[in-house]
Amino acid sequence: MNLLTRTTKNFAVLVLSIGFSCTTLAQTKPAVVDPNKAPIAAAGIDEVYQLVDAVVTKVDSKTRTVTLKDKDGTVTNFVAGPEIKNFPQIKVGDRLTVTHELAVVIELLKVNNQGIRSEVQTTSQTSAPLGSKPASVISNTTTIIATVIGIDRQKLTISVKGPKGKPDIYRIKNAALLKDIAVNDEVKIVLYDAMAASFTAPAPAAAQKK
Repeated sequence: MNLLTRTTKNFAVLVLSIGFSCTTLAQTKPAVVDPNKAPIAAAGIDEVYQLVDAVVTKVDSKTRTVTLKDKDGTVTNFVAGPEIKNFPQIKVGDRLTVTHELAVVIELLKVNNQGIRSEVQTTSQTSAPLGSKPASVISNTTTIIATVIGIDRQKLTISVKGPKGKPDIYRIKNAALLKDIAVNDEVKIVLYDAMAASFTAPAPAAAQKK
């Protein structure tokens, strides 16, 4: 699964996991945000993108509909499913943010797999405890056995041919990982990426003025 497909799939799952089915969804162009402010803390992250940043403008408790407006004025309506016990915690003025941390190679080892290529992905998900504002994090760890077809030590990238037979390029977290790697080597690659969605209460007025 390529990164774009995984991102799209994770975004849909993440939105649903915090209890919403989308009635209208704006196409929000990802914008780079400060990784130090992202709600995820994990090793092996290349860049952090903000997929959604919107403020709650209306909450209809009868229909369980939440209306959001982003900074461009785009209005989005979400309907919370009955399985979401934290719905009453959502208030007008709350902010919904969804961020995505792009995967980067955190482990790169030579292997002797006799030309057999593979890809295995494990996914974990955590949600906010009952009584707090809805939030969820989905993280993926992908392990790939592939053949090296190119290395760029200056850009810290490696090109490999994986189980699908097509070339893929990955960024390397640490230059030392490339030390003993050469073209035609069989390698094991481990990547990590994550997405997080959360509602947060607006900052107090006094804090906003600072």
